[in-house]
Amino acid sequence: MSLLSITHDGPITTLTIDRAETMNPLGAPGDGDEFRSVCDAINRDMETRCVILTGAGRAFSAGGDIKAMQSKTGTFGGSPPAISDGYRDNIHLMLRALHGLRVPVIAAVNGPAIGLGCDVACLADIRIASEKAKFGVTFLKLGIIPGDGGTWILPRVIGQSRAAELFYTGDVIDAATAQDWGLVSRVVSPGALMEEARALAIKVAAMPPHALRHAKMLLRQGQQVSYDSALEMAANTQALMHMTDDHAEGVAALIEKRTPEFKGE
Repeated sequence: MSLLSITHDGPITTLTIDRAETMNPLGAPGDGDEFRSVCDAINRDMETRCVILTGAGRAFSAGGDIKAMQSKTGTFGGSPPAISDGYRDNIHLMLRALHGLRVPVIAAVNGPAIGLGCDVACLADIRIASEKAKFGVTFLKLGIIPGDGGTWILPRVIGQSRAAELFYTGDVIDAATAQDWGLVSRVVSPGALMEEARALAIKVAAMPPHALRHAKMLLRQGQQVSYDSALEMAANTQALMHMTDDHAEGVAALIEKRTPEFKGE
């Protein structure tokens, strides 16, 4: 069963997790390959400048398939080595693909984002939430740990103490708390969510595409490297950006007091 519904609108691509009848579970066999294929295509397409990621129906994603866990089938079936391979070759593949997207990703969290679903949302660059959204990493309540790398992802979003609180208690927080904790940048009414996401995506997509992709790369790398290394990467990247037509256009537009038209050149 296909996982993603894809729509293209100019420079904006919307990916919808589309298993609404079961609250958009993730991790079925093939999900990793599908995510990788879709994300690879986006990375090769210089016309795409921003991605919106959302869920169909009333949930963003309820996380891993609980029924498959109970029946020990699919990714969650077989011996311990087989389950490990299932995570590496499927769930991790999905997460690596999303994390490896070179264009900015806006998660429009329309409803519950639980467990794996929460960690997928947290891999987006920007998160906005419906008032109906809820967030939780409830792995310990199921007697398992965050097998999706969530212990690496969540502390980078909300800090070590609050991430530990969520992991160790299994509590689910509402959208207002998520905003207060910095998990999302804004909360809007359910009916306005996609309109807000699209308005934000339009602003992002108006930026010069090469500089936009490099800015995302530097923002990510900046979380891992020393300040000296970040400065060196910035200097080398900036030298390339100064040679682009988009840089010349941006400077000319500012001087001429007009809106720039960036072409990715």
